[in-house]
Amino acid sequence: MKAIILKEAGNVENLEYVELAKPTFSEGEVLIKVKAISINPVDTKSRSGKGVYGRIKTENPLILGWDISGIVEETKSSDFKVGDEVFGMVNFPGHGKAYAEYVAAPANQLALKPENISFEEAASSTLVALTAYQALVHNENIQAGQNVLVHAASGGVGHIAVQIAKHLGAKVTGTSSAKNKDFVLSLGADSHIDYHGFDWKSTGRNFDFVLDTIGGDNIDHSLEVTKEGSSIISIPTGLNEEVTSKAKSKGVRGYFILVQSSGEDLKQIASLLESGAVKPHVSKTFPFGQMREAHLEQETGRTVGKILITL
Repeated sequence: MKAIILKEAGNVENLEYVELAKPTFSEGEVLIKVKAISINPVDTKSRSGKGVYGRIKTENPLILGWDISGIVEETKSSDFKVGDEVFGMVNFPGHGKAYAEYVAAPANQLALKPENISFEEAASSTLVALTAYQALVHNENIQAGQNVLVHAASGGVGHIAVQIAKHLGAKVTGTSSAKNKDFVLSLGADSHIDYHGFDWKSTGRNFDFVLDTIGGDNIDHSLEVTKEGSSIISIPTGLNEEVTSKAKSKGVRGYFILVQSSGEDLKQIASLLESGAVKPHVSKTFPFGQMREAHLEQETGRTVGKILITL
C-alpha cells in the first residue's frame, strides 16, 4: 500500500511517500480501505516536533494522522462486517497511522458512516466533533438556555461546537474575523464577535461557558466575560499556573482537555450528522499525493471548517 512516513520532525519535506505492507490487525480490530483523511492542527504541530510527537517519536515507521473514513475490508470484530462504511479517530493521542491506503483500527473507536453524508464529511467529523462533543457534553453538561461562547467559531472545532451547543439548546456567541461573520451565523450562532479590536473588559461577565480553541492571550480575554462559578476549557495550550491562578481569582474554573478516541461518542455524532443537526464544512480537498500542500494550507491558520485528503 501507499503510505506517508515522517522521516524526522521538521518541515513538509520530511513527509515521504513509501510503499509498505498492509497493516496487520488483532482481535477486536478491523482493516479499513481509506477513502478520506482529515487534517488537523495537531497533524502539522506533530510533524514539526510539537503536538503529540513526543508520544510517538520512537515509532518506526512513524505515520501521522488520526481521522479517517473508509470501507471495512477485513474484520476481527463482531461490531462490523466487510463492506461497512465507517469513520473514526484512530488511537488518539497515540499512533493512528492514518496517512495510508489501509488503516487497522480498534472497532470500539469507530462508527458506521451515515448514508446521507460523504466520506469527506465523515472524515472531517472525527477529531473536531469528538473534541466539541466531549467538552460540551461530558465535561460541562451544557444545558438549554445557557450562554456559550465559542472562540474561532469558523475553524475546525469551533464550527462543530457552535452546532452542537445549539442542538443542546444553548444561546451561542461565536468569534471570528469579520469576513467569516456570515458563516458563523449560518451555523446557528445567535450572535457574532469580531475579535479584531474587541473590548473584552467592558462587555460584562455574561457567559456560562467558554470554549477556547486559540489559547495564549485569548484565555485572559475569556476570563473577562465568564460568569463567576462558570468554566473555560482551553483546547490548544492548556492552562499554565499563572492563568489557572487568574481564573481562580475571578471565581472561574479553567482547565484543559485532550480529546480521546471513542466509538460510543462517535455514534452520537453520527446521529447528529444523520439528522442534519450537525453539518461539517469542507473548505478544501487535496488528493493523497498532495499531503505536503495540505499541511501548508492548514498552517496558514485561515481555514474555514476542515481540510480533507481523498484517496
